[in-house]
Amino acid sequence: MGQATLVIMAAGIGSRFGGGIKQLEPVGPNGEIIMDYSIYDALEAGFDKVVFVIRRDLEKDFKEIIGRRIERKVQVEYAYQELEDIPEKYRGCIRGRTKPWGTGQAILCCRDLIREPFLVINADDYYGKEAYREAYACLMEQGRAQDGKLRACMVGFVLGNTLSDNGGVTRGVCRVDEEHRLLRIRETHDIQRTSDGTDIKSEEGDEGLCLDSVVSMNMWGLTPAFFDVLEEGFEEFFGAAGDDCTKAEFLLPTFIGELLVQDRIEVRVLYSNDKWFGVTYKEDKETVVQAVRELIASGMYPDSGTL
Repeated sequence: MGQATLVIMAAGIGSRFGGGIKQLEPVGPNGEIIMDYSIYDALEAGFDKVVFVIRRDLEKDFKEIIGRRIERKVQVEYAYQELEDIPEKYRGCIRGRTKPWGTGQAILCCRDLIREPFLVINADDYYGKEAYREAYACLMEQGRAQDGKLRACMVGFVLGNTLSDNGGVTRGVCRVDEEHRLLRIRETHDIQRTSDGTDIKSEEGDEGLCLDSVVSMNMWGLTPAFFDVLEEGFEEFFGAAGDDCTKAEFLLPTFIGELLVQDRIEVRVLYSNDKWFGVTYKEDKETVVQAVRELIASGMYPDSGTL
């Protein structure tokens, strides 16, 4: 099997560990968190390195609670997403800013650690085994084609499998052609089921949305060539934001969407029929605990504490 890295975006965990931090909520019978199951599935699929993207002020606690346990299973590296890690000429933008610059910056932080194909995931999302198998197979095939375009892949999920029963969610709603290439991705907010559960609605209207819509859950398969283009995009992001940088975010799906419009990238859409789950709301936890219990009962995961 070839080398491939799993990148886990975890810089948004917060400055305090313990109750209330959704990425660290125990959901397994032995205190496992969602990241434990993600890493287990990734290693089983063939990934052989994990890069955690965290904030430097969390390093000590993160390593004690998660990192050192994972280091016993696989090579681990740490990338640090910091507010100040931006182009020198835009340092003035930091004034009034309290958090880092979004998922695009999170991936850019890994540029000195990765020389192989890599898969990006969120720390607090469960994606399922099929997603990692599909992504690994694709990463072993792709590269920069002779037309000069970047090559990437994205695991798409059925929207109806990614909703919360406890409130609206934000998803990247995708348009895909007949050859399973991504044509467009649009960040859509507050998506939730209608009162009778047969359809969906969002704060931005329901144009083109249905329970069968393909959505992104920030599971992107990329190559090291992407970093140069991403760095260029980060510079352009600040140039476009101007003086109002207090809330602007450099988001990975938005940037990839811009590359699609510019015809600079080709994204192959893979499909997973697995049901997503995550702790978007505090009330989601019991649903996730029950889902994990069912997966263990089906033989998908061990229940002996050896995950």
